[in-house]
Amino acid sequence: MREMIKKTKIDFMGKRYFALSFTAIMMIIGLLAVVQVARGTANLGIDFAGGTAVQIKFKTPVLLHDVRATLEGGGITGFELQELPTEGKVLISIKKSKGDLGDLSKKIISLLSQKFSESNVVVDSTTEIGPKVGSKLKDDAVWAVIAAMIGILIYIAFRFQIRFGIGATIATFHDVLAVLGVFYLMGKEINLMLVSALLMIAGYSLTDTVVVFDRIREDMRTKFKKTAFEIVNESINEVLSRTLITSLTTLFTAIALFIFGGEVIHDFALAIMVGIIIGTYSSIFVASPIVLMLGKDKPAVKK
Repeated sequence: MREMIKKTKIDFMGKRYFALSFTAIMMIIGLLAVVQVARGTANLGIDFAGGTAVQIKFKTPVLLHDVRATLEGGGITGFELQELPTEGKVLISIKKSKGDLGDLSKKIISLLSQKFSESNVVVDSTTEIGPKVGSKLKDDAVWAVIAAMIGILIYIAFRFQIRFGIGATIATFHDVLAVLGVFYLMGKEINLMLVSALLMIAGYSLTDTVVVFDRIREDMRTKFKKTAFEIVNESINEVLSRTLITSLTTLFTAIALFIFGGEVIHDFALAIMVGIIIGTYSSIFVASPIVLMLGKDKPAVKK
């Protein structure tokens, strides 16, 4: 593709301290979200909190108010309703329920079938997760993210240098925390689908960061008369067009999923959209400044 942006001379590294201050704020919000998730006070999905979820498809439209009144009249409490209007479906979820979750699902289906006629009610799916299983899934999700961070550190340190590995790991960790923090502030449900999105964002951010790092390494081998500050700045400017083209094309895909993909993957697409924007930012304003600060003015590069 032709360059979308011609040669630029933007002083990215001159703005690094302001950017790192913003980065610190985002990471603090993300860490707060992690603490709240660990305490169980965040908006956890049944994947982590435990509970039951029943997705019902109504052949003829029904009012959400009538569904709520029917369940409450049948003695069911503490449930949440999510309407999928384009598909004529309603998702009923109950978190941290006690007793037999299978019986609870049957009771929900029975009440709705009696109210709206059995021929009008089609059970799309039922999910039951006990509190212990939900806690185990939450722990496994945390370890999955930690393992990804360690893998990134080892790979980049081996492929480049240890300071590059530290920069890439911190940038990726920042991206994961930032997206988690945004979802926490928005009151969005935190579930396994979000964890999948976070791992995908980590991979995307790493790929973008490696492109910038590779150009920095190449320039350090050839531009001997320039300082590390100048080399990092020039390298980012040289790959800026490529970075923006990659980010925009992936962002347009995520936007298409967000608009046309349906309610089921709505939050997943939203997480990817936010992650692409934050990942592009971190490659320039988080990973690169850390590499610059951890090295000497003109560090040696492995051949």
